[in-house]
Amino acid sequence: MKKLLLMILLFGGLTGFKQSNTRRISGKVYDRADGSSIPGVTVKIEGTNIGTQTDATGAYSINLPNGTERLSFSFTGYQTKTVKPGKNNILNVYLEADSHTLAEVVVTGYAVKQKRDITASVSVINAAPAKTLAEKSLLQSQVAGVSVRDRSAVTLNSIRTTQISNPASITDESYKNISENGFNDVISNPLSTFSVDVDAASYSNVRRYINNGQLPPPDAVRIEEMINYFHYNLSGPTNNDPVAIHTELSSAPWNSNHRLLRIGLKAKTIDVNKLPPSNLVFLIDVSGSMDEPNKLPLVKASMKMLTEQLRSEDKVAIVVYAGQAGLVLPATNGNKKETINSAIDNLSAGGSTAGGEGIKLAYRIARENFMTKGNNRIIMATDGDFNVGPNSDEDMEHLIVKERESKVAISIMGFGMGNLKDSKMETLADKGNGNYAYIDNITEARKALVTEFGGTLFTVAKDVKIQIEFNPAKVQAYRLLGYEDRMLNKEDFNNDKKDAGDMGSGHTVTAFYEIVPAGIKDDYSVSVDPLKYQKPAPFPATRVSGEMLTIKFRYKQNDSSASKMSSVTVSDEPKNLDSTSADFRFAAAVAGFGMLLRDSQYKQHATFDQVISMARAAKGQDEDGYRSEFIRLAESAKLLVKNELLSTK
Repeated sequence: MKKLLLMILLFGGLTGFKQSNTRRISGKVYDRADGSSIPGVTVKIEGTNIGTQTDATGAYSINLPNGTERLSFSFTGYQTKTVKPGKNNILNVYLEADSHTLAEVVVTGYAVKQKRDITASVSVINAAPAKTLAEKSLLQSQVAGVSVRDRSAVTLNSIRTTQISNPASITDESYKNISENGFNDVISNPLSTFSVDVDAASYSNVRRYINNGQLPPPDAVRIEEMINYFHYNLSGPTNNDPVAIHTELSSAPWNSNHRLLRIGLKAKTIDVNKLPPSNLVFLIDVSGSMDEPNKLPLVKASMKMLTEQLRSEDKVAIVVYAGQAGLVLPATNGNKKETINSAIDNLSAGGSTAGGEGIKLAYRIARENFMTKGNNRIIMATDGDFNVGPNSDEDMEHLIVKERESKVAISIMGFGMGNLKDSKMETLADKGNGNYAYIDNITEARKALVTEFGGTLFTVAKDVKIQIEFNPAKVQAYRLLGYEDRMLNKEDFNNDKKDAGDMGSGHTVTAFYEIVPAGIKDDYSVSVDPLKYQKPAPFPATRVSGEMLTIKFRYKQNDSSASKMSSVTVSDEPKNLDSTSADFRFAAAVAGFGMLLRDSQYKQHATFDQVISMARAAKGQDEDGYRSEFIRLAESAKLLVKNELLSTK
């Protein structure tokens, strides 16, 4: 008996030292030409579907089974590279650029055709449903293109997308139409008024398109959200005000005869340990459309990240909806993470999408657990594809405007591709006093829910509005870049009942005005015939001063219903563009990139080379790698545009 026991112990000891069946390989992926890191590279174990992506710093980590021969590294605009790992568990890889990898195909039914075989120009891609994973992958990563007979009429917008006749659509994304802000004559329109916007969903959504080898639809490009995705080094308020205002004036990079004014806002930063308690409701879409790897599984991982940030004084409930809505976790203290995570793990997708009912239930649960001096907020995770009950953008707007009277905010996290309802989610966030983020990978989830936790969830200034008065002696015309759906009437500025955007702890907001100085003659100078029945008003006394404009800034304290106002003047003393801050130049590069992606009529002399060069020079320390990632996106977009135009010749 003793001998038998000894043999069992000996066998157990030997198996305890058995070599692991896997090892963890990690490293970074770089551009061989300039040595910069490349975010978003797909890393796969060759011959399998097991893989990962490099994060914002170009880093990756993957468990490699013993006996695996090679890893594959691929990214749009680069040659795919396969590497056999050596004995070292650190594997850094250098990719070489290859414009041929951007050659595009279009899926028609189940057949692949060259772009020259297709003619038309509309905004929806239709195809038969994929029967295999391979077909599905091909369909999801397709690049829509078009060849037109009249090449003289070709523009970027006319060759973006192609309709392929077939009843089942895999690409059914919706975006609000953007009527781009034009130049305004100062004599007849001396005031410009808008609400701030701290959403950043457009940038990560645009990134998703470009990383998949496709130019985004023009209406998916919201320039203010592109700019405000990035962190800028602005100082916060030094007094008890919740927000500080900064300005910088230079020439416009795309037209040296014009001025470019940057207005920067910085909200005060509250220490995480001093934040008020939170009453949160996770509202999670578990309908059939969420049954994709980049939807519900990513939602669950994201919600677990957020759960890790919660404290004992915080509470969270979980509401789900598919064909109908239901409560799967009543309000639970934030320190009971195992209970919360278990409820998240048990979620599965299936059924139709009663989004409106889910929203109503989430608001009811939030009201039942309302914290008078706390942060009351719904965190909604969805692709926005509602199909049961009232579901139009207008229906959602009416619902949210009514529900926000409860003083519960709603923030939206969008997921997935193919049927993303961006227009609906943007409406929910804008009207619900919340923010909207598009989560395309786990790195983006970490940025929104961990790195920017306070700004995402905790409001420090409500109904933030800006009004600019331009001096006609110095300015003849002006244009606000972006913020098209945030424009306000001039009388709305002093109306405290008029809803506007909110700013969270540590948030920054940047807005650009392009200004045509007085006396400049160009295509954007505004000219109208003299009025017959009215005499033009004389210039004000300030015409001889050096003031170019006055900025008025209005906001409400978080616990107040009455607004406060401050103002600052800007003199006509522009800096040389090279002497401006790195933040000014980088943000201007992002603005130029947005105009190029939109094929804006106001892009003037902007080029991708100019955008890339200016962004490289203004990259700075870039500890998180987001600015390097932007440069990579601009380079990829340049190649995509080049191939689009070549294919039409």
